[in-house]
This record gives sequence, structure tokens and C-alpha cells, in this order.
Amino acid sequence: QVQLVESGGGLVQPGGSLRLSCAASGSIFSINVMGWYRQDPGQQRELVATITSGGSTNYADSVKGRFTISRDNAKNTVYLQMNSLNSEDTAVYYCHAFINKWGTVAAYWGQGTQVTVSS
Repeated sequence: QVQLVESGGGLVQPGGSLRLSCAASGSIFSINVMGWYRQDPGQQRELVATITSGGSTNYADSVKGRFTISRDNAKNTVYLQMNSLNSEDTAVYYCHAFINKWGTVAAYWGQGTQVTVSS
């Protein structure tokens, strides 16, 4: 069984920073694209950032220049460094990954971690 476990969410003041982590575990041969999405109540889940196994990144326009995605392939872990946070960044953040389980590629989601930006 494959699991994605997130950590690092919490409450932060406007202008502050947080770092999210997501570790994949289980029967994994390789991991292709990893990424972060976020969702407000009543809204659709939206892409925040993605990163390929080779390190190519993609960001939503709303976070460019403020957020940085990275990964440690040896640890099957993806990170999201979030700087200059504002109230519009408040959401539940979900980790996502396309994982190759010895010949079968499937998409997996983490359980989500709450990020609240408020004074």
C-alpha cells in the first residue's frame, strides 16, 4: 500500500513563511511527477506547484516568486517552501504524486494539511 503523509501546516501571520513536507512510503518502484494542490471550502482544488523526477518545476501564477517546490528522490519526499504568505493562501494543501508500483502507474493524494494565514 502506498501512502503520502504531509506535515508542516499551521497558523502563520501575513508575510510569514511555512515549509510543507510530503513523504511517500510503501511498495514504490519510482515516482514521476510530485506536486502540491490546495482547496478552499466550496472551491475546486487548484494546482500550486509540480516537480518532475528530473527537477523541472511548474507554478501557479499566484505563487510564482513566493513559493518554491523541491524534492529529495532518495527520500521520496517533496517540499513546498512558502514565503510572503497572505490571506489568499489560506487553504488545505494536498500532496499529489504519480507513483510507479512495479509496472503500474497511479495517482495518489495525501490527507491534506491546513494552512491558515491570519493576524
